[in-house]
Amino acid sequence: MTALVTALGFVPMALNTGIGSEVQRPLATVVIGGIISSTLLTLVVLPALYRLVHGRQKIVA
Repeated sequence: MTALVTALGFVPMALNTGIGSEVQRPLATVVIGGIISSTLLTLVVLPALYRLVHGRQKIVA
């Protein structure tokens, strides 16, 4: 949820056409892409890799 709000906060900067937008637009698109990709990697790819490496091991208490 935090990443979504942050990405949505950068949308006006990414769609800006005023003075200084030639610097802001690429920066905003990179930040939005990074936030979305890091969220997907953390929530989907990392648990899948963990399961591939460790499998279903029983925890012995």
